[in-house]
Amino acid sequence: MSKRSLLSEDGPTGGDGRRPTRESALRVARRVAGAARPALRVLATELGTPNRPGTPLFGNVQRRWVRNLPYAVAFAFAVSLLPSGVNVLHNDYGMAGSLAGALATAQSVPLLLAVTRPLQAWWVMFGANVVCAVVLTGVDGVAGRPWPWPPTVIVGYLALMLALSVRERRRTLIAVWLTTGVTGILFETVAPDRSESSWVLMFVLSGVVLLLGAALRERGDAQRKLLEQETISEAERARRTLLEERARIARELHDVVAHHMSVITVQADSAPYRISGIPREAQEEFGAIAASARESLAEMRRLLGVLRSEETERQDAPEKAPQPGIGQLPKLVEATVRAGVPVELALPEEPVALEPAVDLSAYRIVQEALANVVRHAPGASTRVSVTVTADRARLTVLVVNEPPAPPVTAPLETSGTGHGLVGMRERVRLVDGTLDTGPLPDGGFRVAAQLPLSAPRTPPDPLSTKDSDAP
Repeated sequence: MSKRSLLSEDGPTGGDGRRPTRESALRVARRVAGAARPALRVLATELGTPNRPGTPLFGNVQRRWVRNLPYAVAFAFAVSLLPSGVNVLHNDYGMAGSLAGALATAQSVPLLLAVTRPLQAWWVMFGANVVCAVVLTGVDGVAGRPWPWPPTVIVGYLALMLALSVRERRRTLIAVWLTTGVTGILFETVAPDRSESSWVLMFVLSGVVLLLGAALRERGDAQRKLLEQETISEAERARRTLLEERARIARELHDVVAHHMSVITVQADSAPYRISGIPREAQEEFGAIAASARESLAEMRRLLGVLRSEETERQDAPEKAPQPGIGQLPKLVEATVRAGVPVELALPEEPVALEPAVDLSAYRIVQEALANVVRHAPGASTRVSVTVTADRARLTVLVVNEPPAPPVTAPLETSGTGHGLVGMRERVRLVDGTLDTGPLPDGGFRVAAQLPLSAPRTPPDPLSTKDSDAP
């Protein structure tokens, strides 16, 4: 047999008839190392970048006992694991007492640090666990006992995993878990005769604890975000309610102002016919006044079209009913009594001359107060009082209801025109009045408003509030 045939039978050859060389093996090793280098870089980054270091676990919880709970748990684990760790390493494994005390301290005391810096505590405890496993390879008491991780090491490590899972990111938890498993595999490879496969138990249990802790943390984060969204939605809802009520008030005042502007237009147009001998210049001035009034009416109608709600736009015909005042309160009270709410009404004995804005505001306040009684306290006895102060400068509107007698029936009427107290505040602010609302000692409720008989000449500051029940 030739030498060439012997070489071909000695081992496999490459595609060109030659055996793989050492250079090709090194080239494959370099490719594997190059592919693993980015993964190792990511692993090192995750293990070296803690999330919110220094912030205590549950530090944002309002309840004090929940905020102090991590400190109590960490202290209990540290106090119990320190003496038991020394006892296990010294008495069971035969390690020197001073070395056993130092390693047990490094494996338990960092749990106190885990409350605020769990990832840094993991570095300390994991390093101490690795050193302990290496030292145990040189003692005689390891045979037949768990190695590389003694029982006290597993318990302390699982407590640390719980703190890590509550604080750190998901990729960091995966990096910690993989590092724990790879380290156990390396110890199994280096000293298989001493291994009792405790690394498998620690690897599996740490993964379970990390998974459960991360799930609980993500659930808490989701609940917190949902609560934040609900808070934002509530604020937006309150703002929308306020804007809708202001738009409603603007639409109602349009009718009041439009009436006065129409009167000005008619008077200006008819002045030359009603008054004889008016100079031509005065007739032109009256014509200019009428034109300006008509232009103002057109501008208000365009503004009203912008402010009109979708419900009003869907109606077949525009609102044409005149705006009510305190003169229509008897009809309102009569309708409320038919709805099942006993109401007593007291009005001024003498007629009171009110400006349209004040008259409308007084009526709407009573209407909303009675609607709230029907909604929230059906059947409650209610008193409505409208009086004028002694100096005849202010109008007092008072609505008081007593607590309803059981059994409380279902609401019977929901025809309020505004949005409860929000609408009352806006109407009172419109005429520069004051509003006082709140529960009574016996369980009833009181709404008291004071309105000037004459509306203010200058609009009130929208940022100022005169309500004693400001939200």
